[in-house]
Amino acid sequence: MLIFTAALMLGVQLPNFVDQYVKRMEAHLKEAQIQYDEYMKIARGFPGGTIEALIKKHEQSEDPTFRASAEPLRKTVQRKNFYSSEINALSGSFWSQTWHILIAPDKNIAKDTYNSYTANLPLNTDAAICGLSFGLLASLILEFFWSTFLRLFRRPKRREQQKPGPVQVKRAEPYIKS
Repeated sequence: MLIFTAALMLGVQLPNFVDQYVKRMEAHLKEAQIQYDEYMKIARGFPGGTIEALIKKHEQSEDPTFRASAEPLRKTVQRKNFYSSEINALSGSFWSQTWHILIAPDKNIAKDTYNSYTANLPLNTDAAICGLSFGLLASLILEFFWSTFLRLFRRPKRREQQKPGPVQVKRAEPYIKS
């Protein structure tokens, strides 16, 4: 029961971790979007009116300060595009979000989420299903290993010798009473 309860409590935390990861990713996207929008305001004032044209103008500038600012501008665009694609990948169901975080998380955001993780007990269907699944799986694994361990180290049972009882004689011919 203790293993089941511990696994249940651990399983309930998975949806909470996924939720905190997604919220952290959304916050990074908002920050990158704000920076991108500021650069877009500047880009609209130049011929071409695009971020790419603004980056090209910075790269071709004779002023070293402007040339140096082309790289941070490019990184801002890349960050915004990266976070947008991550949010798109995380826009599905809880199970698809979990799969994405298990397979291809952003390592920095996953680490930050883990380091600042706050445990709580969410009361939703995903948390209940996940918690029960973890609990049942842990119980089954423990039961399997426990029974295997006992089977390996258990002494074979000795058969008790049967106590002699009344001897029954088997007759080849039928017995007829007279």
